[in-house]
Amino acid sequence: MKTLIIHTIIVNEGCAVRGSLLIEDGLIADVMAGDALPDVQADEVIDAEGCWLLPGVIDDHVHFREPGLTQKADIDTESRAAAYGGVTSYFDMPNTLPQTTTLKALQEKFDMAARKSHVNYSFFFGLTNNNAHLVQQLDRTQVPGVKLFMGSSTGNMLVDRRGALEDIFAHIDLPIMAHCEDTQIINDNMKAAKEQYGDDPDVAYHPLIRSEEACYRSTALAVELARKHHARLHVAHVTTARELKLFEPWTDGKMPRITAEAVVAHLCFCNDDYTQLGTRIKCNPAVKTKADRDALRLALTDGHIAVVGTDHAPHLLKDKEGGCARAASGMPMLQFSLVAMLQLVDEGVLTVERVVELMCHRPALLFGVKERGFVRKGYHADLVIVRPNTRWTVTPEVIQSKCGWSPMEGREFHWQVEHTFCNGHHIYNKGVFDDASRGEAVQFNS
Repeated sequence: MKTLIIHTIIVNEGCAVRGSLLIEDGLIADVMAGDALPDVQADEVIDAEGCWLLPGVIDDHVHFREPGLTQKADIDTESRAAAYGGVTSYFDMPNTLPQTTTLKALQEKFDMAARKSHVNYSFFFGLTNNNAHLVQQLDRTQVPGVKLFMGSSTGNMLVDRRGALEDIFAHIDLPIMAHCEDTQIINDNMKAAKEQYGDDPDVAYHPLIRSEEACYRSTALAVELARKHHARLHVAHVTTARELKLFEPWTDGKMPRITAEAVVAHLCFCNDDYTQLGTRIKCNPAVKTKADRDALRLALTDGHIAVVGTDHAPHLLKDKEGGCARAASGMPMLQFSLVAMLQLVDEGVLTVERVVELMCHRPALLFGVKERGFVRKGYHADLVIVRPNTRWTVTPEVIQSKCGWSPMEGREFHWQVEHTFCNGHHIYNKGVFDDASRGEAVQFNS
């Protein structure tokens, strides 16, 4: 099967070049610059005039809820949402039921994804206070790393014993992706808020309960331990300007061993938005101030943010009822992550080339993804074609996530995903989805 894409602007490795691209047998067979049409006999020809061709997005941080929480989401529905949004690979988190803290649970997730996932997949192994010894048994060509909850409300995965933390940072050489919030500070803040505002304080107090200090204290500890033991630390969903100062920038050709992730919610929303959106934007760590949001946006271009993910975490709307204590934390963001970041391009926050760097190239480099994340000859043909200057509005009818809602509802975008290719397969074609398509397990360099 050969597919030829012509008359497009190819964005890759810091450049945007007009040209054509040939897909053959699931791989990128050729990348050709210029307007001249290649002399190729193809089974499918896509004239992408006016469009931009990017590598498929690699989302390093999703919660697809399977197994055990499938009333909220599942691998089938959320990987469909991924394809609609130009995301061709995802790394799922371990706080499911059962939690992915045993080798058996990890293998069961891979088996489920092989049957159900429409795009490419992998899974983080979850750490606890007493399972670090299992990490040496992991196949490092199959997993992106391990997930460490240093402050969490997601069950019994909180690792809070200093000895266990020292052991993890000293002996694990895989990337350690850490959720950093200080539990004691959060608990003390919640107690004080309840005493003042009642048993379920309004969501507007969420960023004061899960405060800047709670984030900074925990992130500073993680960075301290990583530096002490020369570990590979990746701090998830950084939310504050203060935390950014803890990281060295990723400069051209030099990837630091300690990196930070920003997620789309914290780049799009700030505490002013609680008035309109309420608990729909309640997440952990909390959406914070406009100054914090603006600092995160600046860090997209100065190197202090290494990658952009989503922390896609669907809940049913009934679970989002209440305030700081009762409403569930998390929101579905995957389907609209790429267009949201491209909207920031229109606002002058960053360039299209930088979006590709943050959402495609750097996730591949950081986690050692094999032959994905770039538009290169011989790489897997994971590609997305987007059209600029196309006005459309998010409505419930377009939402593919199982939960059926999005904090982006009512928002107008000016970029639209028209085509998504996963392993060369034309999985999404202007609203037409190939439900029979299945992704592959992402492979990592050992």
